[in-house]
Amino acid sequence: MVADLSVDPPHTLSPRGRTVVLLTCCLSVVVAGLDTTIANVALPSIQKALHAPVSGLQWVVDAYTLVIACLLMFSGSLADRFGRRRVFQIGLGFFSLGSLLCGVAPSLGALVAFRALQAVGGSMLNPVAMSIIATTFTDPKERARAVGAWGAVAGLGGASGPVLGGLLVSGLGWRSIFWVDVPIGVLAVCLAQRFVPESRAARGKRFDPLGQLLVVTFLGPVTAAVIEGPRHGWSSPFIIGLLVLAAVSLVALVVTESRRAQPLVDVRLFRSPAFSGAAVIALAAFMTLGGFLFLNTLYLQDVRGYSALHAGLLTIPMAAALAACAMVSGRIVAVRGPRPALVLAGLLLAAGAGLLLGAGRETGAWYLVLAYLLFGAGFGLVGTPTTNTALSGMPRDQAGVAGAIASTCRQTGAAIGVAVCGSIVAAGSAGFVASSRIALAVLAGCGIATVLLGLISTGRWARAQAERSGRQLGTHAVEATP
Repeated sequence: MVADLSVDPPHTLSPRGRTVVLLTCCLSVVVAGLDTTIANVALPSIQKALHAPVSGLQWVVDAYTLVIACLLMFSGSLADRFGRRRVFQIGLGFFSLGSLLCGVAPSLGALVAFRALQAVGGSMLNPVAMSIIATTFTDPKERARAVGAWGAVAGLGGASGPVLGGLLVSGLGWRSIFWVDVPIGVLAVCLAQRFVPESRAARGKRFDPLGQLLVVTFLGPVTAAVIEGPRHGWSSPFIIGLLVLAAVSLVALVVTESRRAQPLVDVRLFRSPAFSGAAVIALAAFMTLGGFLFLNTLYLQDVRGYSALHAGLLTIPMAAALAACAMVSGRIVAVRGPRPALVLAGLLLAAGAGLLLGAGRETGAWYLVLAYLLFGAGFGLVGTPTTNTALSGMPRDQAGVAGAIASTCRQTGAAIGVAVCGSIVAAGSAGFVASSRIALAVLAGCGIATVLLGLISTGRWARAQAERSGRQLGTHAVEATP
């Protein structure tokens, strides 16, 4: 999330102090990024230990990503109003407590509930950490380097999740993947108290409780319906009721937020084809990642019989390609604009998922590694051009809101990817391999959609419309300022 730059005058810190602030923010993003991916490699062990069905495994992953998606924008506004350091520390506290409780969860239901508690804290980490960095590093060049380092650590945290998870699960059991967060979280709380200066927005954004409620009653029922559909039946009153609730909430969200002076979700941003395209690309790309990681860990451990450690190590090429291409992506965007990076990203995502369509019980490791390399490269390329496109033409004071919505789309996409792929596998009667091929075809389709949307949202017409929407938003902001 891009920080709100309308803040109190920054505190003067020494270079060492600013470095410690950056380190503290990086610690928070490490644990938040790890928990987005580390749980996937432990799913087979959790399934055996807690006798969980496939839908239960989906909830273990989605309870985390879905709650974060619902609360990201609210947490950012909370920090702007009551103090960024304070909310940051509260978030670290909730996250650490949730992690500790996950590690001792006696049942599947308890684990899902504690994952949700983790996510409440997690929603206060990334957006607030970015705001802290923006207010601490006032020099544009220093800020750019700090944001770059923070982003690199964020990518490394998520990419290393499967490998670290494999090591922990194989050596200490699945509960250890949650315990590892606790000492890091406690250390970050102490460092924040000692070194991070307090700051808040000059004019805190008004709370929008109705908007927040409608976001929850839209995203929650959609995800629940997709996960529980195979078990209850798609025509059951329960599933139909969830979908109706989601539809009504979406309509109400659009109507009510378009009338508020300071909405939680500024629907006017979607008038820009570039922003709308970037939001859907973020949704599709993270849907591909969430579904891919969910299917792959079950395939490697349940179908191929690999240990959690072996499965984690086998995905190192994907993590390496992701990290390398994330760095290359910024250079491509700087020189050629976002279109080439988005098109190449979508093609590589489709190719990686498409190759796994041909994977079976005896597929060679080289074939899997090739698929992982292509997929990791595609996902590494997609982040920078998506952010660039989302902010195209946006006035400066709307950058934070636009970034928050884009981040929400990413988390929502990851949750839906797990829900859709898990439901396809759960509904299949021909075994995991055959059912997963249908899910992988859906993910490959998301890669192709990324290509098409990348072409549309970065074209001449889309850029012109984005500039026009940006001018209108800027005019509205001036008129609304008291």
